[in-house]
Amino acid sequence: MSRRGRAYPRLRAKQVAGCRGGWNVAPDDMSVKVKICGITNTADGMAAVEAGTDLLGFVFYEQSPRRICIDAAARIVRELPPDVVKAGVFVNAPEELVVKAIEECGLNLLQFHGDESPEDCLRFGLMSIKAFRIRNARSLDSLPAYKTDAWLLDAYAPEKIGGTGESFNWDLAVEAQKWGRPIFLAGGLTPENVGQAVGRVHPFGVDVSSGVEAAPGKKDHAKVREFIRAAKAVVESPA
Repeated sequence: MSRRGRAYPRLRAKQVAGCRGGWNVAPDDMSVKVKICGITNTADGMAAVEAGTDLLGFVFYEQSPRRICIDAAARIVRELPPDVVKAGVFVNAPEELVVKAIEECGLNLLQFHGDESPEDCLRFGLMSIKAFRIRNARSLDSLPAYKTDAWLLDAYAPEKIGGTGESFNWDLAVEAQKWGRPIFLAGGLTPENVGQAVGRVHPFGVDVSSGVEAAPGKKDHAKVREFIRAAKAVVESPA
């Protein structure tokens, strides 16, 4: 199946660290990128890496059940292979927290999941993703103002910022691709439906947290393996 002429090969940390302005990728893997988010311990991080994830997400948000402090994230990162992309997830975080996380955890990528302005997302000199909570077609109106390196589309839930386990209308994700920005699809993805999602939306990447958990903040390693296998089984070929 063609990804409308876009080829998205495998992403590596050495290709994104300290840079902005586009995904610098090598032409050896045409499969969707996978981000396993909400990592809170070394065992889960290593299991995801061994299963073939492209990115790991660390949530620096106090109200999240998957929250992690900077010191704990830094300890996990020291045990990871250097070529794993490490994403920090922030929600209306003070600038000093973001800077400290970058410096101490060796982050390659920043994901902003709150009410950050377009300027806020670009001020740190790393590649960035802006997350949007999608309720309906009007939810897409704010996307073009954000010149981040990618957009993440998640389900809207009134009481939660992310990790809701709920999905949204995937046709809206397809619609968002008209602006040409790489899309990470999130919200309600599981090992059972991620293949269908990739085949329908053809996103740049998929992001999962609760869909591969045994409990909030604790990954089910079998589910992680099945999710990555199912997502990457939908191999895209150039048009």
